[in-house]
Amino acid sequence: MSEEGRSGGDELRADCARCFGLCCVAPAFAASADFALDKPAGQPCRNLRADFGCAVHAELRERGFPGCTVFDCFGAGQRVAQVTFGGRDWRAEPRSAQQMFDVFAVMRQLHELLWYLTEALGLRPPATLRAELAAALAETERLAGGDPETLLALDVDAHRATVNVLLTHTADLARARDGGGVDLRGAALVGRDLRRTGLRGANLRGALLVGADLRGADLARADLTGADLRGADVRGADLSDALFLHRSQVDAARGDLRTRLPGRITRPAHWSHLPLAPVRGSRRGRRR
Repeated sequence: MSEEGRSGGDELRADCARCFGLCCVAPAFAASADFALDKPAGQPCRNLRADFGCAVHAELRERGFPGCTVFDCFGAGQRVAQVTFGGRDWRAEPRSAQQMFDVFAVMRQLHELLWYLTEALGLRPPATLRAELAAALAETERLAGGDPETLLALDVDAHRATVNVLLTHTADLARARDGGGVDLRGAALVGRDLRRTGLRGANLRGALLVGADLRGADLARADLTGADLRGADVRGADLSDALFLHRSQVDAARGDLRTRLPGRITRPAHWSHLPLAPVRGSRRGRRR
């Protein structure tokens, strides 16, 4: 598919109505703060209905399944179900079930790369890099169009490594437009108070920001590729121009009405239950 054809991104968003509940069957769940129960890989979640819908979808957070609310297959589920396996579901053809689950794991990685490459092209990199990104996008799309056997034989890690070189270069150039920023790539920042850390143009690629305090932070041109934002407090933060910020990361964080988001990302409904972050300089926001 052409770069222009992917600009809307609809095929890179999950369409559960066209899937066979693959994310509710294929992966294993471990009982934790994200999942209320243990579930072995390949075994359907107890909440999966006969029509492949979720019986508790409207109450996932309340019932202890916040991990389900932030998972995104990047459209891999419906592609595996409707294209790779031609609409044949694993219940009707149980002999193909394991192969379908294994293919889903590969396809999700490829679709994730398609999303990142599409985002990278939108950053308007220099012509030479743009051509390399477009070629990588076309190659990733070609790989995703393979049959089950070809997909399972693919060295997806090697392909990801090649693409990541291009994505990192693209992000570094974009960050440099603001003079660059602090390098916190892969940093363990769990629970850290980062309100006074200059994060504009920062490299936060793969950073662990679980529960971090980012209230009021300016994250313009900060590279958030793969950053773990579960429970991060982004109330009042500016994420509107952050690089490679995905909807699932936003869903996992805690924000408010003052949190600024990119236009393509809808404000999560559960944010409405959180109080507003104190305004900087107000008496309420000062430490005693």
